[in-house]
Amino acid sequence: MSATTYAGATAYDDALADVADGATVLVGGFGMAGMPVELIDALIRQGARDLTVVSNNAGNGDTGLAALLAAGRVRKVVCSFPRQKDSWVFDGLYREGRLELEVVPQGTLAERMRAAGAGIGAFFCPTGAGTLLGEGKETREIDGRLHVLEHPIRGDVALVKAHVADELGNVVYRKTARNFGPVMATAAETVVVQVDRVVPVGDLDPEAVVTPSIYVDRVVVA
Repeated sequence: MSATTYAGATAYDDALADVADGATVLVGGFGMAGMPVELIDALIRQGARDLTVVSNNAGNGDTGLAALLAAGRVRKVVCSFPRQKDSWVFDGLYREGRLELEVVPQGTLAERMRAAGAGIGAFFCPTGAGTLLGEGKETREIDGRLHVLEHPIRGDVALVKAHVADELGNVVYRKTARNFGPVMATAAETVVVQVDRVVPVGDLDPEAVVTPSIYVDRVVVA
């Protein structure tokens, strides 16, 4: 079964028309590298509110994820690095008590999403054990080291930026823009990928495909 391809002036808006209020949205990107800015802009126009956003960062500058926060559409942010020198939008909203924050160590964040895609119910991880991040979590000593129980992160929607897709929805990424895209694509009910171009089936080397089409629901062509 192939992904649905959206193109044209309203492509981004059409691809996100059914995002519901209260949805959990996985947003790719490492800072601005691989940030699906055009999809985020379409989500702002679409108007969904009370969102939980899962991403590596909590927005940079005034564009992309920061713009979504500034629009007042996000209730909670789950991320590894909420603060950088240009995270003033998040900083202001959080200090005013207008955003919830869950900090998750970066490797744990990736693994919790991977676990969702792999059907793993939960897993024990040493990262965060004995710290504020481990408070209230079930713990177990394994091989003499304290571990905390971590649960999968599942998304209603994943917004991913890639480089090229074929007509079936098989996807390749460009260098560091790959980052969280592959695990997010396995962890969400609906996966929307924006790409620079779509090529005929057979043009992509199968060995180079990172995210197979089985995980991709919608492809938006820039």
